[in-house]
Amino acid sequence: MNARYTRRSCLVALPAAAFGASLARVPDATAAGDPSDALDAAFPSQDRLLVAEMVGASHARIDRVRELLARSPELAKASYDWGFGDWESALGAASHVGNREIADLLIAHGARPDLFTFAMLGDIDTVRALITARPGIERLRGPHGLTLMHHARQGGEPAASVVDYLASLPGSDVAYVEVPLPDATRDAVVGTYASDRRGAGTITIGKPERSPRLELRIGERSPLRLLHQGDHVFHPVGAESVRIQFTVEGGKASTLTIEGLVPLAARRVDGDR
Repeated sequence: MNARYTRRSCLVALPAAAFGASLARVPDATAAGDPSDALDAAFPSQDRLLVAEMVGASHARIDRVRELLARSPELAKASYDWGFGDWESALGAASHVGNREIADLLIAHGARPDLFTFAMLGDIDTVRALITARPGIERLRGPHGLTLMHHARQGGEPAASVVDYLASLPGSDVAYVEVPLPDATRDAVVGTYASDRRGAGTITIGKPERSPRLELRIGERSPLRLLHQGDHVFHPVGAESVRIQFTVEGGKASTLTIEGLVPLAARRVDGDR
């Protein structure tokens, strides 16, 4: 297997700590390859898989983070779109899981701390000053739709003062709107779908173990958790404006449509409909 195929075919896994999923290990995207290997299509922008690995590693793998920073300190500022605009930076990854050691390392290499990082680090003066200067920003969500209060709680005892302050601001911990998912709806939509649109790849709707929510996977990209809005309509975590709707006939979904920046329609292809 040549280096080009290895780099383009590896699975990038999303760390989904927000919903109790196991922290996934993103494959090493920087293994030495054939010098004749083609450049990433986005060159001179940073390689997409390398950025994904950096963001993934920044949740918990400090040794790998150090290795990647030694190769390119600019990776401290890396950000990755896991899907439909669910952007996460390396520092955002460390912040939403409460990894102070990795956060400090990234900042030392040029990462730009934001409100969520300051909340996790327990910097109450900065958090209070930012919210006072821009009332309402406590309602902003971080990566994967995680709230500001979530980040503060992940900071543990050093962030206790921030937790206490945010408790006086109800907007800092508003859960996503979500309609209970009936078993009949779950059974109806789980399956495999295909679109005639070039490059769409196979769309899989599955139910992960130990989770009440469904997930959507397009091709070999990372799975995205779906939040049920009722009437066979869902939206992916981190992208509230995107709507994924299923047409259900006879207890089985026959099609799905994705309404967002890039609309997409797909038909069911896994056996009887």
